[in-house]
Amino acid sequence: MLEYYGFIREKIEIKVLILFIMRRLPEPVVLEVLVNLAMCDDGIGYFDVTECIAKLIETGHLRLDDHKYSLTSKGNRNGEILEKNLPYSVRLKAEDAAAHMRAVINRNNMIKTHRNVCSAGGYKVDLSLSDGIGDILSIELYAANEKRAENLEKGFRDKAEKVYQAIVDLLLN
Repeated sequence: MLEYYGFIREKIEIKVLILFIMRRLPEPVVLEVLVNLAMCDDGIGYFDVTECIAKLIETGHLRLDDHKYSLTSKGNRNGEILEKNLPYSVRLKAEDAAAHMRAVINRNNMIKTHRNVCSAGGYKVDLSLSDGIGDILSIELYAANEKRAENLEKGFRDKAEKVYQAIVDLLLN
């Protein structure tokens, strides 16, 4: 038996917690994200989580493709059956963490950036923001070098909503 200070006491409970979390995410996630979400109980450690993830892959509950983890149908089925065995407070923390991650994933999916090298030099940087139905903003900018193109993409990813609102305010006022 593991020595923990939280509510999760056994590795089987960590596995169930991982399945619980994965059932609430809209798409595959990288190891770092999954580990951070699973460490929502005070007693769960990094190595226990990574060991349990490896076991869940071995047993066919999780799949690893292109450095991202996803839930298999077996994992979904077993997770649904077992998740009610998790302590209520742990389920609440995990649900909150997964909800926050869903919001981050959904936001990131609505922001697109792409750059192309121009034949005359420099870069064409395409930036767009969607509302989930279609683009509400699409901008094409020129950057003199790759570093500036990267900075434009990063700045837009970080502040897409503010960029959109500023443009709308400038046009309407």
